[in-house]
Amino acid sequence: MSVPEPLFDHHALLGACARGEHSALQRLYQQEAAALLGVARRLVQDQALAEDIVHEAFIRIWSGAASFDAGRGSARGWMFSITRHLALNVLRGRGREVQVSDEQAAILEARDAQQASAEVDAALEAALQGERLHGCLSSLEPLRRACIVQAYVDGFSHAEIAHRLATPLGTVKAWIKRSLASLKECMG
Repeated sequence: MSVPEPLFDHHALLGACARGEHSALQRLYQQEAAALLGVARRLVQDQALAEDIVHEAFIRIWSGAASFDAGRGSARGWMFSITRHLALNVLRGRGREVQVSDEQAAILEARDAQQASAEVDAALEAALQGERLHGCLSSLEPLRRACIVQAYVDGFSHAEIAHRLATPLGTVKAWIKRSLASLKECMG
Protein backbone atom coordinates (compact mmCIF):
# COMPACT_ATOMS: atom_id res chain seq x y z
CA MET A 1 0.00 0.00 0.00
CA SER A 2 1.52 3.30 -1.06
CA VAL A 3 1.42 6.49 0.95
CA PRO A 4 -0.68 9.20 -0.74
CA GLU A 5 1.08 12.32 -1.99
CA PRO A 6 0.61 15.33 0.31
CA LEU A 7 -1.55 18.14 -1.03
CA PHE A 8 0.39 20.69 -3.03
CA ASP A 9 0.78 23.86 -0.94
CA HIS A 10 0.73 26.78 -3.37
CA HIS A 11 0.48 29.30 -0.54
CA ALA A 12 3.62 28.05 1.23
CA LEU A 13 5.55 28.02 -2.04
CA LEU A 14 4.54 31.60 -2.81
CA GLY A 15 5.84 32.53 0.63
CA ALA A 16 9.10 30.78 -0.20
CA CYS A 17 9.27 32.70 -3.50
CA ALA A 18 8.79 35.93 -1.55
CA ARG A 19 11.85 34.92 0.51
CA GLY A 20 13.86 34.41 -2.69
CA GLU A 21 13.84 30.60 -2.80
CA HIS A 22 14.24 29.70 -6.48
CA SER A 23 13.37 26.05 -5.84
CA ALA A 24 9.87 27.14 -4.77
CA LEU A 25 9.29 28.83 -8.13
CA GLN A 26 10.59 25.72 -9.86
CA ARG A 27 8.06 23.56 -7.96
CA LEU A 28 5.24 25.97 -8.81
CA TYR A 29 6.31 25.88 -12.45
CA GLN A 30 6.39 22.09 -12.50
CA GLN A 31 2.96 21.95 -10.90
CA GLU A 32 1.12 24.61 -12.90
CA ALA A 33 2.95 25.56 -16.12
CA ALA A 34 0.99 23.17 -18.33
CA ALA A 35 -2.36 24.34 -16.98
CA LEU A 36 -1.40 28.02 -17.23
CA LEU A 37 -0.22 27.45 -20.79
CA GLY A 38 -3.60 25.91 -21.58
CA VAL A 39 -5.43 28.95 -20.21
CA ALA A 40 -3.24 31.40 -22.14
CA ARG A 41 -3.40 29.36 -25.36
CA ARG A 42 -7.19 29.11 -25.16
CA LEU A 43 -7.47 32.89 -24.83
CA VAL A 44 -4.90 34.08 -27.39
CA GLN A 45 -5.18 31.14 -29.83
CA ASP A 46 -1.41 31.17 -30.47
CA GLN A 47 1.07 28.69 -28.98
CA ALA A 48 4.17 30.91 -29.10
CA LEU A 49 2.31 33.91 -27.70
CA ALA A 50 0.81 31.74 -24.96
CA GLU A 51 4.31 30.53 -24.03
CA ASP A 52 5.47 34.15 -23.77
CA ILE A 53 2.48 34.96 -21.56
CA VAL A 54 3.24 32.05 -19.23
CA HIS A 55 6.88 33.13 -19.09
CA GLU A 56 5.78 36.65 -18.12
CA ALA A 57 3.26 35.22 -15.63
CA PHE A 58 5.99 33.31 -13.80
CA ILE A 59 8.15 36.43 -13.71
CA ARG A 60 5.24 38.29 -12.12
CA ILE A 61 4.50 35.43 -9.74
CA TRP A 62 8.14 35.50 -8.62
CA SER A 63 8.38 39.27 -8.31
CA GLY A 64 4.93 39.70 -6.77
CA ALA A 65 4.84 36.71 -4.43
CA ALA A 66 5.19 38.95 -1.36
CA SER A 67 2.06 40.87 -2.41
CA PHE A 68 -0.15 37.77 -2.46
CA ASP A 69 -3.02 38.17 0.01
CA ALA A 70 -4.61 34.89 1.11
CA GLY A 71 -7.60 36.88 2.38
CA ARG A 72 -8.53 37.71 -1.20
CA GLY A 73 -8.41 34.17 -2.60
CA SER A 74 -6.34 31.05 -3.10
CA ALA A 75 -2.68 31.14 -4.10
CA ARG A 76 -3.42 28.95 -7.09
CA GLY A 77 -6.28 31.19 -8.17
CA TRP A 78 -3.95 34.18 -7.89
CA MET A 79 -1.49 32.52 -10.28
CA PHE A 80 -4.26 31.75 -12.78
CA SER A 81 -5.57 35.31 -12.46
CA ILE A 82 -2.16 36.75 -13.32
CA THR A 83 -1.93 34.56 -16.41
CA ARG A 84 -5.47 35.30 -17.51
CA HIS A 85 -5.03 39.06 -17.09
CA LEU A 86 -1.79 39.01 -19.10
CA ALA A 87 -3.53 37.12 -21.90
CA LEU A 88 -6.47 39.51 -21.87
CA ASN A 89 -4.08 42.47 -21.99
CA VAL A 90 -2.47 40.95 -25.08
CA LEU A 91 -5.88 40.60 -26.70
CA ARG A 92 -6.77 44.19 -25.83
CA GLY A 93 -3.49 45.31 -27.32
CA ARG A 94 -4.42 43.57 -30.54
CA GLY A 95 -7.74 45.38 -30.67
CA ARG A 96 -9.72 42.23 -30.09
CA GLU A 97 -11.55 43.48 -27.03
CA VAL A 98 -15.23 42.75 -27.21
CA GLN A 99 -17.72 44.67 -25.10
CA VAL A 100 -19.87 42.31 -23.03
CA SER A 101 -22.45 42.88 -20.36
CA ASP A 102 -21.73 42.01 -16.73
CA GLU A 103 -24.00 38.97 -17.10
CA GLN A 104 -22.14 37.77 -20.21
CA ALA A 105 -18.81 38.37 -18.46
CA ALA A 106 -19.96 36.25 -15.50
CA ILE A 107 -21.00 33.44 -17.85
CA LEU A 108 -17.64 33.61 -19.65
CA GLU A 109 -15.77 33.64 -16.34
CA ALA A 110 -17.68 30.55 -15.16
CA ARG A 111 -16.99 28.77 -18.44
CA ASP A 112 -13.30 29.68 -18.29
CA ALA A 113 -13.06 28.48 -14.69
CA GLN A 114 -14.69 25.17 -15.62
CA GLN A 115 -12.38 24.71 -18.61
CA ALA A 116 -9.33 25.67 -16.56
CA SER A 117 -10.32 23.15 -13.91
CA ALA A 118 -10.55 20.40 -16.53
CA GLU A 119 -7.16 21.40 -17.94
CA VAL A 120 -5.66 21.46 -14.45
CA ASP A 121 -6.94 17.96 -13.77
CA ALA A 122 -5.30 16.75 -16.97
CA ALA A 123 -2.09 18.65 -16.23
CA LEU A 124 -1.97 17.40 -12.64
CA GLU A 125 -1.09 13.91 -13.76
CA ALA A 126 1.85 15.23 -15.79
CA ALA A 127 2.93 17.64 -13.05
CA LEU A 128 3.11 14.84 -10.48
CA GLN A 129 5.85 13.25 -12.56
CA GLY A 130 8.59 15.67 -11.51
CA GLU A 131 11.33 13.08 -11.92
CA ARG A 132 10.23 12.61 -15.49
CA LEU A 133 10.61 16.34 -16.13
CA HIS A 134 14.12 16.30 -14.69
CA GLY A 135 14.97 13.38 -16.99
CA CYS A 136 13.57 15.27 -19.95
CA LEU A 137 15.50 18.40 -18.99
CA SER A 138 18.72 16.41 -18.73
CA SER A 139 18.18 15.12 -22.27
CA LEU A 140 18.44 18.67 -23.64
CA GLU A 141 21.76 20.04 -24.85
CA PRO A 142 23.44 21.98 -22.00
CA LEU A 143 22.98 25.46 -23.57
CA ARG A 144 19.32 24.80 -24.35
CA ARG A 145 18.73 23.42 -20.85
CA ALA A 146 20.43 26.54 -19.46
CA CYS A 147 18.06 28.74 -21.50
CA ILE A 148 15.00 26.94 -20.15
CA VAL A 149 16.21 27.07 -16.55
CA GLN A 150 17.18 30.73 -16.79
CA ALA A 151 13.84 31.63 -18.38
CA TYR A 152 11.43 29.57 -16.28
CA VAL A 153 13.24 29.12 -12.99
CA ASP A 154 15.51 32.16 -12.69
CA GLY A 155 13.03 34.49 -14.38
CA PHE A 156 15.37 36.04 -16.95
CA SER A 157 13.95 37.55 -20.13
CA HIS A 158 15.03 36.21 -23.50
CA ALA A 159 17.20 39.31 -23.99
CA GLU A 160 18.90 38.82 -20.62
CA ILE A 161 19.63 35.19 -21.43
CA ALA A 162 21.06 36.16 -24.82
CA HIS A 163 23.33 38.67 -23.12
CA ARG A 164 24.42 36.20 -20.42
CA LEU A 165 25.21 33.51 -23.00
CA ALA A 166 26.68 35.95 -25.55
CA THR A 167 24.30 34.46 -28.10
CA PRO A 168 22.00 36.25 -30.60
CA LEU A 169 18.50 36.90 -29.25
CA GLY A 170 16.84 35.05 -32.15
CA THR A 171 18.95 31.98 -31.42
CA VAL A 172 17.96 32.03 -27.74
CA LYS A 173 14.27 32.40 -28.63
CA ALA A 174 14.53 29.51 -31.10
CA TRP A 175 16.34 27.33 -28.54
CA ILE A 176 13.69 28.01 -25.92
CA LYS A 177 10.84 27.35 -28.34
CA ARG A 178 12.39 24.10 -29.60
CA SER A 179 13.35 23.01 -26.09
CA LEU A 180 9.80 23.54 -24.85
CA ALA A 181 8.54 21.46 -27.77
CA SER A 182 11.10 18.73 -26.92
CA LEU A 183 10.07 18.78 -23.27
CA LYS A 184 6.41 18.55 -24.23
CA GLU A 185 7.15 15.58 -26.49
CA CYS A 186 9.32 13.90 -23.85
CA MET A 187 6.63 14.34 -21.19
CA GLY A 188 4.23 12.83 -23.76
